[in-house]
Amino acid sequence: MGQKVYMDHAATTYTKPEVLEEMLPYFTEVFGNPSSVHGFGRQARRALDHARERTAKALNAQPSEIFFTAGGSESDNWAIKGTALANRDKGNHIITTSIEHHAVFDTCKFLEKNGFEVTYLPVDEYGMVSVEKLKEAITDRTILISVMFANNEIGTIQPIEEIGRIARERKIYFHTDAVQAVGNIPIDVEKLNIDMLSLSAHKFYGPKGVGALYIKRGVKILPYIHGGAQERNRRAGTENLPGIVGLGKAIELAVENMAAHNERLTAMRDRLIREILSRVEYSRLNGHPTKRLPGNVNFSFEFIEGEALLLSLDLKGIAGSSGSACTSGSLDPSHVLLAIGLPHEIAHGSLRLTLGDGNTDEDVDYVIEVLPEIVARLREMSPLFAQNKGGSEFV
Repeated sequence: MGQKVYMDHAATTYTKPEVLEEMLPYFTEVFGNPSSVHGFGRQARRALDHARERTAKALNAQPSEIFFTAGGSESDNWAIKGTALANRDKGNHIITTSIEHHAVFDTCKFLEKNGFEVTYLPVDEYGMVSVEKLKEAITDRTILISVMFANNEIGTIQPIEEIGRIARERKIYFHTDAVQAVGNIPIDVEKLNIDMLSLSAHKFYGPKGVGALYIKRGVKILPYIHGGAQERNRRAGTENLPGIVGLGKAIELAVENMAAHNERLTAMRDRLIREILSRVEYSRLNGHPTKRLPGNVNFSFEFIEGEALLLSLDLKGIAGSSGSACTSGSLDPSHVLLAIGLPHEIAHGSLRLTLGDGNTDEDVDYVIEVLPEIVARLREMSPLFAQNKGGSEFV
């Protein structure tokens, strides 16, 4: 078997052994229901409370402001639908961006069909939202602003602190989808004036199927699931205790190791970007050159098709993606790449490589060696390449 290189950490990370080790007793030994009053239940409740404390500490929040969910998509849905429906007596206008994850994008589309008005802010060529355009979009009917912390496809980090300050001054709720940011960027919800924040454990070396929503005390929001008193009457259903314990351990480790993690990933990221852009003609980097996630690389290669590129890389043992894992079954070009101004044909030839703790300098060397060869071979088979060797304005 040849070399195996996993560079799709934005889609999911592995669960770290020390996280799994902490989870295991909660499948077999500490199996009580946290809502039960007997000793088995109280033992489970202590584990639940400890995970909530760990999660809150990582965000500089209060434990009572952390609500466990089934993942980032649920957290996004709850934050947006819950506040929109609870505050529609004050207004029906929501502001978001044109590059949000579909968990936000499609939730806003749903609300548009149900009497709400949504402004989708444009972004510049780097995928950055304009604070001035945000200010201009606010009306006296605006009840919610939802802007992602960092983009899952192109890695651009948004001016969250400025947006939070504007929202706070105007008394508008501010939600951020921080699914890609948690574990990669220091986050202080108080300093950043964030009212709600979504996160998902499997993006920072925790288990799949568990996430959390930070809801600042005092935010008016409807319960997400009815039928029980769990999560302080806001999300009914017996808690996924093993998963929640894993989330708590994973977020604690992520914050402890963040400085070293970021330094190592940024060095590998920058070398990968530098080498590929210098070795492959008609290529470009998508996203902001410096204000981007430490492990995120997103290239567009002209005259080739992204799916063929992914399959060719897979045959060489390299795992990447062409965009969000949640839409990888779609043949449409990424809405994020179209939003930053790429034409359809160039957006189709895009590749996202996302580095993580499992990657080494040798992995980067291997991709630098293999990727240009694959691009060259695919272009030889492309009639477009022969016709258009002059390149385009996007290079």
